[in-house]
Amino acid sequence: MTALGLAAGSLLLAAGLAGARGPAPAPAPARQRGVRENAPWLAFYGNARQMGDLRRVAAAFRLINIDADPGAANFSPAQIATLRAGGRNTVISYLNVGACEQYRSYWSQAPAGLIPCGANRAAQLGPYRRYAKELWMNPGNPDYRRLLVEHVAPRLAAAGVDGFFLDNLEIVEHGAHDKEAPCDTTCVEGALMVVAELRRKFPDLVLIMQNATSATTRAARVSGVNFASLLDGVSREEIYAPRYDRDAEGDLLAWKALGLSPNGRPFSITTEDYVGSCRQIGRARQVFTKSRGRGFSPYASISSADQDTVCYWPF
Repeated sequence: MTALGLAAGSLLLAAGLAGARGPAPAPAPARQRGVRENAPWLAFYGNARQMGDLRRVAAAFRLINIDADPGAANFSPAQIATLRAGGRNTVISYLNVGACEQYRSYWSQAPAGLIPCGANRAAQLGPYRRYAKELWMNPGNPDYRRLLVEHVAPRLAAAGVDGFFLDNLEIVEHGAHDKEAPCDTTCVEGALMVVAELRRKFPDLVLIMQNATSATTRAARVSGVNFASLLDGVSREEIYAPRYDRDAEGDLLAWKALGLSPNGRPFSITTEDYVGSCRQIGRARQVFTKSRGRGFSPYASISSADQDTVCYWPF
């Protein structure tokens, strides 16, 4: 047989083997607004090694919140793709809007034309009382907003996540005269503007806001639109454990009453409560029952500062 004949035969054989294996898998669907399913959901801020079996996580949870900051190297793009499970799951990344951690690479470094958190003294509002290596930041500061929108968020998006979990926006509820991180009108408007700028820059990604669920955000307008319309969901900590917070629950019910449907999908409302251990099954069951009874999607973890363990609750 000639070399040409051998090459042709090889191609036919390869095609036959491919056919025997079945058609090539369909590509994962394009990222788009709206959460496909928000239950069960998971908040986890450790690394892939601590998470353990990524395929087990992908099978157990439909909405997965991780820390995909490439500077932390918690997850590779391939590992994030595993968690996405071909597009079945929505994987979002933690994005701190109202504060900045000193261990982030962008605390001390930023691309030319941008100012890292540590050097932006004008934006620093003081220590975060419960977290020693974190400072409150003023989103009303244009340089800080640019750092988030032009550097921090694009790196997360490039890692392959479906969107962002926006943390510490509750700074808008602090008030201009609060002892910890006072937030005046410029600060509040800046925080709302960050979200509007993220929506413009990433029109097809999911934006979920943690806490900050009062009327300060719920009834706000920014850039001529209702602030709520920029989001795909909200989440709230510590509604049912360690103690019941009636006001926080009422805020989530008020969001639910808005009847929002981003991209034709239900508006995601999740709760995260802290029960001290993954062995606290009875306590976690109470949390899940109460949260689901209000139409929310619950998750229970160990504590706010200890979220590097996956709790697989049996209910």
